Amino acid sequence: MSEKIARFGVATEETWRVFRIMAEFVEGFEELATIGPAVSFFGSARIKPDDKYYKLAEETAGILAKAGFAIITGGGSGIMEAANKGAAQAGGKSIGLNIELPHEQMPNKDQNLSLHFRYFFCGGFGTMDEFTEALVLIQTFKQAYFPVVLMGSDYWAGLVEWMKKDMLAEHRFIEPGDMNVFTVCDDPQKAAQVIIDFQKSGKKIGLQEPSGLKKT
Repeated sequence: MSEKIARFGVATEETWRVFRIMAEFVEGFEELATIGPAVSFFGSARIKPDDKYYKLAEETAGILAKAGFAIITGGGSGIMEAANKGAAQAGGKSIGLNIELPHEQMPNKDQNLSLHFRYFFCGGFGTMDEFTEALVLIQTFKQAYFPVVLMGSDYWAGLVEWMKKDMLAEHRFIEPGDMNVFTVCDDPQKAAQVIIDFQKSGKKIGLQEPSGLKKT
């Protein structure tokens, strides 16, 4: 009997966990439903303010905020803080979706809309997971096509070369068109322009001739 009660207790706890997850989804959708066009910034929480990538994120976010885009980050330090800071200083919407983590995650002060969540739904090495998840959504048509910009050609060059040489050319694990859904960029103004041009084009559904893999 005690074993059955224990199993029942576990089942009940898992059931309530589902409802808590649903509540987080509902809250998130309600809060973000009216923000308009937005750009998500992903990047390491360990980057310091004097790092060149911090400055690139801050400047790019500022340009996009001035162009009317809300800026969304994970709400933490590093690249997330830089993007929120750039957006806030430009007078734009600076949004943080904060996840409760055992380390690294302290909400930055540059958010003017801050949401807090308990649950992750995927795992991985942070930004790498977010990058590949975005590509999968586009590749499988589970999400309307959107531009993906990788900032810093020196940082991303090794991964892109491996994808081209090993995944594409040698093993054919991906198709040539799969390499056309992201842009490698070093200049904040040009990175922002990729997104601004996409928004103006009105392209919303499917792989509609993405700009292609290029360094700008």
